[in-house]
Amino acid sequence: MKNTILFILMLVSGITQAQILLKGKVKDAEGHLLDAVTVTLLKDHKQVASAFSDLGNFSMSLPDPGSYTLTATLTGYQPVEMAVQVPEEQLVLVITMKKSEHVLQEVTITQRKPLIERKIDRVSFNVENSITASGGSAWEALTKTPGVQVGTDNSVTANRKNVRIYLDGKPLQLSGDDLSHYLQGMPSDQVAQIEIFSNPPARFDAEGASVINILTKKSKKQGFNLSLNSGLTQGTYTGYTGNATFNYRKNRWNVYGSYGFIHRHNFQDHNIFINYGNSLWSGMNRTAVDSDNHAYRLGIDYQVADNQVLGFLITGNNRKGGSEGHPVTRITDQAMKLDSILNTDNYASTFGNQYTYNLNYNLKLDSAKSSLNIDVDYSPYRTGIKSFADNASFLPDGTRTANAFHIYTPSSQQIGIFSGKADYHFKTGKGMDVSSGIRYSSTQSTNIFDYFNRDGSVFTAVEANNNHFKYREHTAAVYTSVSGTLGKWILQGGLRGELTRTNGYSITLNQMNKRNYFKLFPTLFVQYKLNDDHEFQLNYAYRIERPEYSRLNPAKRFSSPYSVYVGNPALQPAFVHNVELGYTYKQKYNVTAYYTLTHDVFTNINVQDNQTKIYYGTQANLGLSVIAGLRLSAPFQPASWWDINVLADFYLQREKSAYLSGSYDYHLPSFSGTLSQSFTINKEKGLKAEINGTYNGPGIQGIYRARSNSQVDAGIRMNAFGGKGTLRLAVSDIFNTNNNFVKINYQDQQSSFFHQVESRFVTFSLLYRLGKNVAASRTRTTASEEERKRAQ
Repeated sequence: MKNTILFILMLVSGITQAQILLKGKVKDAEGHLLDAVTVTLLKDHKQVASAFSDLGNFSMSLPDPGSYTLTATLTGYQPVEMAVQVPEEQLVLVITMKKSEHVLQEVTITQRKPLIERKIDRVSFNVENSITASGGSAWEALTKTPGVQVGTDNSVTANRKNVRIYLDGKPLQLSGDDLSHYLQGMPSDQVAQIEIFSNPPARFDAEGASVINILTKKSKKQGFNLSLNSGLTQGTYTGYTGNATFNYRKNRWNVYGSYGFIHRHNFQDHNIFINYGNSLWSGMNRTAVDSDNHAYRLGIDYQVADNQVLGFLITGNNRKGGSEGHPVTRITDQAMKLDSILNTDNYASTFGNQYTYNLNYNLKLDSAKSSLNIDVDYSPYRTGIKSFADNASFLPDGTRTANAFHIYTPSSQQIGIFSGKADYHFKTGKGMDVSSGIRYSSTQSTNIFDYFNRDGSVFTAVEANNNHFKYREHTAAVYTSVSGTLGKWILQGGLRGELTRTNGYSITLNQMNKRNYFKLFPTLFVQYKLNDDHEFQLNYAYRIERPEYSRLNPAKRFSSPYSVYVGNPALQPAFVHNVELGYTYKQKYNVTAYYTLTHDVFTNINVQDNQTKIYYGTQANLGLSVIAGLRLSAPFQPASWWDINVLADFYLQREKSAYLSGSYDYHLPSFSGTLSQSFTINKEKGLKAEINGTYNGPGIQGIYRARSNSQVDAGIRMNAFGGKGTLRLAVSDIFNTNNNFVKINYQDQQSSFFHQVESRFVTFSLLYRLGKNVAASRTRTTASEEERKRAQ
C-alpha cells in the first residue's frame, strides 16, 4: 500500500514537472469574471490545448515554450484573438472580453432527461422527473425505482440480487430497518437520481452483488439560491414533510446545505399461521408505527487555487419513534376446536442518531486530464430501543391461565466508522482513462441487550438472556480500472484487491469468531458498436456479500414467550459471479441475458419446534442460489404528449442446499415488469400526469416461497407562481395490492405469514424555488465516483 502511494505521488510530480502551466482569468469590460469561456491555444494553425473558464479561471498545460495564438469565445461576446509568448516558467494571462454589438434574442432551451437512462455500467432512475416518486421520502422513492424490490424485513434487492446502498458515492453502513429509518428522514425532493449498478465497477467496494447509488441534488447556480418544499400524506393516519435546500457561490467560496423533517404515522400488518402437527396456531397483528425524522447537511468548498478545491461536509440524521401492537393468537387442534387464546401487547420506543464528517481535497492537473482526489470520513452512529412485551393466555371459556409473561428489553448499538481513500485518474496519450486508488476502513460496533422480568414496577434482571456483543472489521483495498475506445470497441476493465479482518466477540457467551481473508475481484465491461443502430454489451463481475452487523448479533429478542429472534455470529460471507450479455437497438431498446451464481448464500430462516411450540428466527449460510433470465427495456412515444417506458424480466430461480436433516433443490420460473406512462397535458403550464404499474411474480429464497404482488401509482403536477413553484398530487398503491405472502412447506416445517406495510396513501406537495438562474460550469470528482457533480 505504501508503494502504491509513493507511485501516485511520483507520477503526479513527474506530470507536473514535464509540463508548462498556462493560467489566466477571463473578465468582461466591467471586471466581472466570465464562466464557460472556450480558451484555445494554437501553434501553426493547429490546436495545441483547450480549456473552459471555471468561475473566470482557466489553466492548460503546454509541452514546450514558444509563440502561440490564443483565442477566447463566448456567446454574446466578441471573440478575442491574441499572440502569446510562453516562457519556460509559468505564465498568467488576463483576458478582457467585450459584449457583442449584435445581441442575440434570448432563447430558453429545456432539455428534459428521460425517466430511465442506460449507460455501459448502470441504469439511472431520474427521481425528479417522476411524479409518484416525488413529494415523499427517499425510502419511498427507492421502493418505486424500477428493478428494486423490498422484503418484509426491509431488505433491499435490485433485480433479485442483494445490494450495497451508497449515498453520493459513499457507502451507507446500514441495512434493514436502520436503512429504512435513515432514508425515511430524507425528503425525496432532495434526491436527483438513483443509479443501479448490476455489475459495479472496480472503484466501488467489492461488497454487494450490486450497488444502488442515491445522488442528491446539487445547485448549479451562482449567488444565493433557495428551494422550499412541503408535503402532506394521508393514509390511515396523517404524515407531513418539510425541507429547505440552499446554495451560495461567490468567487472561490461555495456554501451549501439542507434541512428536512418528516413525520410518519402508518401501520404494519403481520399475520402468521403455524402447523405444529397436533395444534394449529393462527395469529393476527396490526402494529401502529410513528416517527419523527430530522435530516440535515452543511458543506463548504474553497477553491485554494485554480486547480485545487478543499471541501468539508457534515451530514446528520436524528429520529425518534414508537410502535404499538396487540397480536391475538388462536390455538386449535386439527379439527379447529379452540384450545386457548394468547393476547400479547408490544410497545417500543426507538431513537437513532447518525453523523458523518467528510474532508475532501481535489487536485486537477494537465488541463483536467489527470486528477487526484482524497477523502477522509468519520461516521458515528447510535441507536436504542426500549421494548415491553406482555402476554396473557386464556382458555376457551375466558379463564385466564397462570402463564404470565411480562418483560422489558432495552438495547443499544454504537457504531464508529473511519475511512480514508485516495484516487488518481489520468488520460493516456492513446485516449485511455486510467483510475487507481487505495482505501482503508475501520468499523467498531458495540451492542448491549439486557433482559428484565417485570412484576408491576419491579424489574428483575435475567442474566442468562442478556447479551453484550462487540464486532470489529478492518478492510484495506487497492484497485485499478482502465477504460477506452478502440475503433468500434468500448472497453472497461478493473481489478480490486481487498484484505479483510473481522472479530466478533460475545462477552456474555465468552465466544469469539474471527476471520481473515484476501480476495481479488475482477470486473469487465465490453461494448461493440456495429453502427448507430446496433450495439452489443458484455460484462462480468466477481463480488462478495458480507453479513450485516444485525445478522451477527447473538442477542435473543422475544416478541412473546413463543416467538424469538437470535442472530448468528458464525455467519460467513457469500461470493457472487455475475455475467450479462446485452444488445441495444437504436440506442433505446435493450435486451439483456444474465446469469448470477451465489455460493454460501446467507439468509434469515424460521424454525418451528413442534415439541416446545417455539417459533424462532435466525440466520444461516445455505448452499447455492442461481438466477438466470432475460431482461427487456424499451421507451415508446406514441404521440408528442405521451411517453411510455417498459421494463420486463423473465427469469428462472434455483435454490439448492442441505438443510436441517435433509436437503432441497427448488426451481421456479417467474416474471416481473414495470410499465410507466406520462402525459403532457399543457406544456406551457407544465401540467403533466403519470401512471405507473409494477408486478413481481412468485419467488423462492431457501425454503421460502413468496406469492406475487403488484402496485399501481398515479400522479399529476403543474407549475405555479410564475414557474418558480411546482404542485404535485400523487396516489400510491391505488388497489392496495403491495403485500407479501410467504409459505414454508419443508419436512415438518409448515407455516405461512402475510406481511404488509401501509402503502396506499395520497400525497400533496409544493416546491418553491428562489434565486438566480445562472449555470455554473465546475464539476467535482469524489473518491468514490468519477465525474459526479458535488457541491455545484
